[in-house]
Amino acid sequence: MGIEDDFYATVKLKSGEELFAKVAASEEEDRTMLIISSPVTIEEIKLKSSVVGYKIEPWLKTTTEDMFIINFEDVLTMSESSDIEMILLYQDYLRKSLKTDNNETKINRRMGYLANVNEAKEILEKIFNKS
Repeated sequence: MGIEDDFYATVKLKSGEELFAKVAASEEEDRTMLIISSPVTIEEIKLKSSVVGYKIEPWLKTTTEDMFIINFEDVLTMSESSDIEMILLYQDYLRKSLKTDNNETKINRRMGYLANVNEAKEILEKIFNKS
């Protein structure tokens, strides 16, 4: 199994959902999987006459998990992001969403750490064993 370096990307799924996340690709035999960290949906909203803002929400709202595996066959298209403004907006959202009641930041994978190779391999093996 090989895991490529992670990168920021917009991922459009065949279901029509559009995600922004930190992504790593993983090859396993004849399958390619995407490991996505803290995926969000981003909606462009008009604030005033010509001012545009963004509404960012977690992709899945009823889980505290921050890492997901997507079969590459479910991806319609994917584009690596080099848009610094979007990346900073995403990182700022993650920082704010991690704040605890006493304003301390809890550090976890949302800060950018996806997994070491052994952890990712265990996750993928669990998924493959279920199928």
